[in-house]
Amino acid sequence: MNPPRRTRDAAETRAGILDAAERLFAERGFDATPTSAIAEAAGVPKGLLFYYFPTKSQLLRALVAERMSLGPVDVDALAEPGDPARSLLNLTAKIRELEDASHVIGVIISREQHTHPEVLSALLEHRDRLQSLIEKVLAASSPVRPAASRLRSAALAWLGILALGSDRATEAARSELASLAEYVTDGLRPARHGRRSARA
Repeated sequence: MNPPRRTRDAAETRAGILDAAERLFAERGFDATPTSAIAEAAGVPKGLLFYYFPTKSQLLRALVAERMSLGPVDVDALAEPGDPARSLLNLTAKIRELEDASHVIGVIISREQHTHPEVLSALLEHRDRLQSLIEKVLAASSPVRPAASRLRSAALAWLGILALGSDRATEAARSELASLAEYVTDGLRPARHGRRSARA
């Protein structure tokens, strides 16, 4: 009976260290946070912190790798058949909800990506996952089956819009976001034969 208890205690201790690091890195930044402060905030001896994470960089790497995940997202619950624009907005609200619950995504990544390659790498992987989610929601909600290239282009466009963070602002900005969703999803419709190009 003792081994499971020890395993649970080890997992709780490790999670507590990650919790403390997440909070302090978000508040102070990685470079301004000494490991002694993390150990104190986690309520563990500094030596125990180094047992789990031999260097502060390894602690940051573990934090980013384990807590950048958005978790399971039910695409079918977010996709509204025949309305890809509304489906995009549903997905965006879910993404923001998940991101707001994590200092890792909301603060640490944006602050540390330029000085720590492992953070930038995790951010790029996170964006790839977001793009995949967007493509799945668009495919599930589109009234026609879009070409893969159109799905990819629409997803990349929406990623760029999300990076601006306009949905976090005023009601007017959210209304503009809805208009942008309509604009982006218009590109999923099949091109009409004989339609003139913009340069014609």
